[in-house]
Amino acid sequence: MFSTLKTLIDGANAKAENRLRDSFSIELIDQKIREAEQNLKAAKLTLASLIQKQRSEIRQVETLQARIDDLMARACQALEDDRQDLAQTAAQAVADLENELALRKQTEGRLETRILQLRHSVQAASRRILDLKQGAISARAVKREQGLQKLLNRHLGGDSPIDEAEALIARVMKQDDPFEQSEILREIDAGMDHLNLAARMEEAGYGPKTRATASDVLKRLKAQTDN
Repeated sequence: MFSTLKTLIDGANAKAENRLRDSFSIELIDQKIREAEQNLKAAKLTLASLIQKQRSEIRQVETLQARIDDLMARACQALEDDRQDLAQTAAQAVADLENELALRKQTEGRLETRILQLRHSVQAASRRILDLKQGAISARAVKREQGLQKLLNRHLGGDSPIDEAEALIARVMKQDDPFEQSEILREIDAGMDHLNLAARMEEAGYGPKTRATASDVLKRLKAQTDN
């Protein structure tokens, strides 16, 4: 029972986290890019420090080599003058300097290897961050497009302004024409009024005419003219 509840809770938390990441995906992308840029900056500082140490070692190697060359020349001169004591002292100093020189060269070699590796990593990270920035631009465009599409879907979906307008138009078009309705009422009233019955039968040709028409007036005018 407890295991099942724990599984359900973990699943709900995972879904909530995914929804949160989807909602703030652009902000998370920007934050990760900032973190990557900070790491890149730290790597560059480390690279600069290693290069500085390498240059210092190179200068030390050059200085040691110059001292060794100088002592060797002096030792040779001492031997020529049969100064074995000075030559021996110079030889011991040269041996010590050569040991230090070898250690300096090893250190400089390790620094050079480390610098090459770190320089390659920095260049690769710089390219990836540039790609990330380009991807972030595309992601923002897609996010805006998705937002506009969702907004459009809400407007085109159920209970949208378009649907409401269409429903109102249909409702207006289905309503009865008040003018036609008034005409029908007038006809109904006329049919119920017996006073108009004789006029309607007269118009139908039953019985003598009691109302003059335009043709009757024209006939009378013609008859008066003929007389």
